[in-house]
Amino acid sequence: MDIALMSMALSQGQIQQRASMSVMKMAMGNAEQQGETVQKLMSSNDVAAIQHTAQPHLGGNIDLKV
Repeated sequence: MDIALMSMALSQGQIQQRASMSVMKMAMGNAEQQGETVQKLMSSNDVAAIQHTAQPHLGGNIDLKV
């Protein structure tokens, strides 16, 4: 058994695991930030403005039959 080769393989595996964890933490941070932003938007008093921004073509006309 080549001890140097095993040591290098173990070290490379540890580096890959650390990099993977770092990327996952960044993704979780971004998701948490987006969730907080959505919560703020949903809890604000201006829900009608948010809905109008999402679907501006709705609510502009009323069809009436006489």
